[in-house]
Amino acid sequence: MLLDSDAESDVAYELCQVVGRAILPYRSSGEFGTAFFYQGGDDPVGESLLTAADLVGASGGELGLRASVTEPTGVAPAVISEAEIVPGWARFAGHGVAVLPTAGLHRYAGDGGWRWRVQPVPAGIAAGPEVLARLGAEASSAFVLAHGVREDGSRPLEVAIERVVRDGDAVLITTELPPGYVGAPVFIVQAAATGEVAPYCLGLVLPGVGEHPVATFDRIRAVLPATPGDV
Repeated sequence: MLLDSDAESDVAYELCQVVGRAILPYRSSGEFGTAFFYQGGDDPVGESLLTAADLVGASGGELGLRASVTEPTGVAPAVISEAEIVPGWARFAGHGVAVLPTAGLHRYAGDGGWRWRVQPVPAGIAAGPEVLARLGAEASSAFVLAHGVREDGSRPLEVAIERVVRDGDAVLITTELPPGYVGAPVFIVQAAATGEVAPYCLGLVLPGVGEHPVATFDRIRAVLPATPGDV
């Protein structure tokens, strides 16, 4: 669905309110990206942190923390080294996805005297086959929530309003995104069965030149019960 500019601005604002605290800045060996919390069901065990496989695996990876995603104020560190989190990332290069079960993140927080205060992307808006089937060569509005990289090195939460198309089995963002956007979640809106317009999370941004493939949720779901992963 291609929206007009006013409607796109409204959707971008609402997404920031609903899932803005799902999004974290990520860095590994000089590569900047974004990770996000996903809740696969009602059970807390189903919560995972997701990003692009190409970002993880090297040494020195770390997650950045905004004040809004932790409580009480001023207790959590500014960054968490991924070396301190067990279990760590499970990397699935063939799917383009890396998965970090969040049990270790919650233990780390508890040991440090603080708690996570996040808004995971819920399973109910993860795009299923019927949503993907409605995508075609005609561009749809797409919303990428990411932590960009400013000239001063800061990593603010941003929303890029772009276009997404389907080309055969591939789902593509039709322009090259700024540094820091790889791994970020991609959202669209479509008419639901009720006739109302509803948001859906297509998946996450993969690296690209000139355009970016999207690792859609059919690929992500295939690895979510994941254990070790393939490097």
